Amino acid sequence: MERPYILHMFTPGHQISPFDINMAADAGYQIIVPYCEVGLDSIKGLTQDTIFSRGPKGLARTGIFIGGRDVRLAADMLKRAESSMVKPFVVSLMADPSGAFTTAAALVACVEQALRRQHGQGHGLAGQRVVILGGTGPVGRIAAVIAAQAGAEVLLSSRNGIDAADDAARETGARFGVALHGVSGGDPAAVRASLAEADVLLACAAAGVQVVSPETLVVAKRLKVAADVNAVPPEGIAGVGVMDDAVPLAGTAAVGIGALAVGNVKYHTQHRLLLLMQQAEEAVVLSFPEAFFAAREFLAEKFAVNATAKSAEPATGKSAETPTGKRA
Repeated sequence: MERPYILHMFTPGHQISPFDINMAADAGYQIIVPYCEVGLDSIKGLTQDTIFSRGPKGLARTGIFIGGRDVRLAADMLKRAESSMVKPFVVSLMADPSGAFTTAAALVACVEQALRRQHGQGHGLAGQRVVILGGTGPVGRIAAVIAAQAGAEVLLSSRNGIDAADDAARETGARFGVALHGVSGGDPAAVRASLAEADVLLACAAAGVQVVSPETLVVAKRLKVAADVNAVPPEGIAGVGVMDDAVPLAGTAAVGIGALAVGNVKYHTQHRLLLLMQQAEEAVVLSFPEAFFAAREFLAEKFAVNATAKSAEPATGKSAETPTGKRA
């Protein structure tokens, strides 16, 4: 009899996200067990209980997922779980606190793809000035790290002012080994000042809060891409629809990327990582760098397929017919 696929889900919070449970089930895990209010000191014992109860075939069908909301704590829990395993008793690990790792990876990958589509394949994030509104939250912090690792100059903005922004930039940069900068977003004038110098704008603020108005966008003369993860009306960035995927943003020279366009990439990224946990020949450890790789890979495949389909269209511009005679 085949051993069942088991996913143990650890979180320091009061509950595991239903979103992550659904994703795990759709990826093929048959037994999904949540463990709530798990502290860092509990990780070693839980991990070793997980690994020592199954043989090699069972271990290959066993995974540990780490959730929560604090991205730094999740990274520490992931590291603690990895260090608690004893070869050959090793299982795959994945962290995605509050979906921040996969959402941030999808967000930055979408921006990178839009820059290349608009300005050429050699035009990525390197050298771009990226301003992140709502930058002290989980998604904002990790998006900042990913963008900085890709060569961007990154500024975290906080509505609580420059001190909160500087603290978040310093703490996050030190934890993940990148240089980040703080900038005030405490009032409209401060937001306008940061947008005036931005090449890329990421809106990672709370759902249902518009952080950039049409009047504010007027000053963003050098803006190339504006991306928003807020799917709850009103839009976080005025004029960026939730379905927009590199759509020209009125009043600017930029294109906009909406929350559902990012969310689609986030979904596929998380699904790919969960499948990788099951299918890898050797145990893997998956964090936001692996999520960014998966998001980039998904987008590259998506646009390769679109380009192939477009090149296959007849000169009239109508879609080609399938062998059954039906429109593709």
